Amino acid sequence: MTKQKNPLPPQWQQNQKAAKATQIAFDLDEKFQYAIRKAALDAGVSPSDQIREILGLSVTKRPKRPRLTVSLSPSDYEILAQKYNLSAEQQLEIKKYVLDDLIQFSADK
Repeated sequence: MTKQKNPLPPQWQQNQKAAKATQIAFDLDEKFQYAIRKAALDAGVSPSDQIREILGLSVTKRPKRPRLTVSLSPSDYEILAQKYNLSAEQQLEIKKYVLDDLIQFSADK
C-alpha cells in the first residue's frame, strides 16, 4: 500500500496542523491575568506565547504585527463621526482621526 501525499501546498499544510489545535481559556483572577499579560508585554510576545513559555511548551517565532485592534459597531461609527465632524460612512477618515487620538494618548503618558 502506498502512502498518500498531502494534496495541500506546503504552506497550507502548516495551517492544517494549526487548525487541529484546540484553544482553551482560563478564568483567572484579574491580578494573575495582569501579571501574565504584563510579562508578555515586557517580553514582546503575545499572552498566548507567554503562557506556552510558562508551561515549557515550544513557542514558534512568527512575524509580529505591531498593531492594536478594536471592534466598532455602526453606532460607534456614528458617535465617532459626530466627534470628528464626518459622516459615519467615512470610515477610513475616522480611522485616521482615531489613530491621531491614540498617538496623542500615548504621548501624554
